[in-house]
This record gives sequence, structure tokens and C-alpha cells, in this order.
Amino acid sequence: MFNIVEKRRWYFLFSAVLILLSIGAMVLSYERFGQPLRLGIDFTGGSIFVLKFQERASEGDIRSVFADYGLDSAIIQPLGDPEDNTWQVRTREVTANEVGDILTALEERVGPIDRDALNFDTVEPAVGNEVTRAAGLAILVAAFVIVMFMWFSFRRVPNAFRYGVCTIAGMLHNLIISFGFYALMGVIAGWEMDALFLTAILTVIGFSVQDVIVVFDRIRENIPRHRNEPFETVVNRSILETIHRSLATQLNAMFVMIAIILFGGMTIKPFISTMLVGMVSETYSAIFIAVPLLVVWENAVRRRG
Repeated sequence: MFNIVEKRRWYFLFSAVLILLSIGAMVLSYERFGQPLRLGIDFTGGSIFVLKFQERASEGDIRSVFADYGLDSAIIQPLGDPEDNTWQVRTREVTANEVGDILTALEERVGPIDRDALNFDTVEPAVGNEVTRAAGLAILVAAFVIVMFMWFSFRRVPNAFRYGVCTIAGMLHNLIISFGFYALMGVIAGWEMDALFLTAILTVIGFSVQDVIVVFDRIRENIPRHRNEPFETVVNRSILETIHRSLATQLNAMFVMIAIILFGGMTIKPFISTMLVGMVSETYSAIFIAVPLLVVWENAVRRRG
């Protein structure tokens, strides 16, 4: 029987490298933007324009117009294919009068704007702060519910609390890597943390329980069946019995996400990419981090005993 758990030191080392790289990406983002993750207007407040020009426009021309209104730090990004002539502009909060003046100046100096395709939205800073608090609370509540759920589900197994703690450890592993990936893309591609990112993170938290609980449940079933085997052997047997199911389920979802990234719209790619990275990390951590941690904990307690 192939022993997966035996090589746990290599898995821990690989994860440590990934975590350090993720932290490094967040530090780099903090140095560039003053934030570990580049926050969008959903969190900080501000205004966003989606402009579709009828003629080809350049970023420099658009930026010069916004700069004339004191919006030098506006974030200007193209949306879709170049021939769509569609641009997204994120700025501090602007007034209704400023919006009208800016649109008039853009039409005079850049080109006609398709008013039917025009989109403008404003988020007040107070709303952004409320969303930030809600995001942190949602993550904490999700972690607490997971621990309680794992403890209740495995209450008949010795040391059931350990299963919940190991699940949280795997979840934190996945969250740090997802944050690091998004921070890196914020530096490289200008991705900003928005409400969709929060949705992706909460989905990653859900994924983090999915595979782990399958393996832990098999461990619970195998402990009475193989009483004479060491705990490490029982755990390794349980991984091998469930790994094909986990991989088949996760790969199906990953293929769909990859297709959406390749052929979907620009605005949804950060959301799907974050979910994909989180799912890959979750598939790895469920087998190579959370479950081996349970073995390390059990062996440490037995040695002390």
C-alpha cells in the first residue's frame, strides 16, 4: 500500500514555501498601494464609470480628461476586446455635476460615447466600511461553524476536537494562498478586491470542508474496522480509499472554471480565477495538509503519553 502520510514533511515544506510567497505578494501589494490586497470601491467607497466609445480611444486621452478634474489617481482599464472600445474608470467619489462635465469633456476630446451602454455607480465610504466589517465577520463565523460542525459530527471519535482544528488549519492554508494570488494579480493586472472576491473567498471556505470531511469520515469508519493497525496506517488507508472520489469531483468543477476563464467576460475572470486557485489549494490541503496534521498531533500526544 502506497504510503502518502509518510512523506508529510515534504508536503509541509511545499506548503510553507507557497505561504511565504503569498505573504510576500501581500507585502509587495502593501508597499505599492498601502494595502495587503488592493481594495475596490465596494470596500473603500468611490465612483466607477463604464464607458463605451464609438471610436477608438486611448488610455492617455481618457486619463488627461479625468486629470483635469483632479482625478489623477483614477484607475483606467480596458474591458473586453480592443475593438469593443469599452473602458472602466475607478475614481474617488464624484458628484452628479462632475459626472456630466466629465462625460461632456470626454466626448469633446476623446470621442462620442454610447450613452445607452454607459454605466455609472457610486459607493459611499460608510457602505464600504460596513462591507469590510461584514466580510471579516463572515469569515470568523464560518470558521466557528466549521469547528462546531466537525466536533458534533465526530463526537463519538476519540479527540473529536482535533478534527475541527485540522480542518481550520487547512482552511487557513487555502485562504492565505488565495489572498496571495489575488494580491499578486492586483500588482500585475490591477485586480481590486470587491464583493465578488468576498463571494469567492466564502466559496473557498466551503470547499475547504468538502474533501476533508470525506476523508475524516472514512477514518471514523476505519478505526473500528482496523483496531490492530497503527493510527497512521488507518489514516493512509482512508486517504487511498477516498482520493479517487475527491479528484473526480474537483476536476469536473475545475474544467468548468477553466472554460469560463478562457471564454468568459473580463469582469468575471478575477472571481472565477480566485475560486479555481482556492479549489486547487483545497484539493491539495485536504489530502496533504489537514489529514497529515491529524497524524502529527496524534503521534505527538502518544509520545508524550
